[in-house]
Amino acid sequence: MTGETIVTVTGNLVADPEIRFTEKGTPVARFRVASTPRVYDRSTGQWTDSESLFITCTVWRHVAEHVCECLQRGMHVIVQGRLRQRSYTDREGIKRTVFDLDADDVGLSLRHRIAYTDSTLPPALARPTAPAPPQAAPAAAQGAPEHERRSRSQRHGGWARIR
Repeated sequence: MTGETIVTVTGNLVADPEIRFTEKGTPVARFRVASTPRVYDRSTGQWTDSESLFITCTVWRHVAEHVCECLQRGMHVIVQGRLRQRSYTDREGIKRTVFDLDADDVGLSLRHRIAYTDSTLPPALARPTAPAPPQAAPAAAQGAPEHERRSRSQRHGGWARIR
């Protein structure tokens, strides 16, 4: 939609993402990101942390499943989406305004760690691969969409190890 405020936030996950499902079965995940800018203090010659920004992010559908499968507390992430503002009155009667991020894209930042996909693992880290026995799809999956018939590792991009 035109006129929406698109932002990119980088920071650390405050807690493990939580997934829920709507009445129609659509997955939705929520997670919080803490972004703490660092500033250089010329008088002391040292870097110091500024005040942290905590932002609640919401992500839908298959991306919600990917986030919950791949990310955990403490990981440095990059989140891009639409900034939303909402106001409410708290228990003491004070009007509050909060900002949430409806995430379109979430990724692991490679600034502080290395991530490998199954296809790019170095031989020392590679998992032994044994051919999986063929499995008949359950009757319920016969009419399911293609992305639901694939195995869990196929659906979730094959992230292997993070160090």
